[in-house]
Amino acid sequence: MILRNASAVPVGRRWMPALALALCVVALGGCANMSPTGQRALSGGAIGAAGGAILGTVAAGNPAVGAAVGGAVGAGVGAALPSIERTLNGN
Repeated sequence: MILRNASAVPVGRRWMPALALALCVVALGGCANMSPTGQRALSGGAIGAAGGAILGTVAAGNPAVGAAVGGAVGAGVGAALPSIERTLNGN
């Protein structure tokens, strides 16, 4: 029986965790100077894309279309949320 090193990572994939971490830091740092409306649009788009991908996979078997539609709707609702709240509150 030949024992292999189970923790050995292929050379091409050793840098992937560091790259993912750097990408997350840059992405989160980019939101620091955004307006509240821009932040709502971005978070609404991200949440909509995730939900749309799940629903697109379950309903139609196409997560890309679901993510695109969900992201567009989520970004629109996120950006329009302050005016929707003002309308509902009668201001």
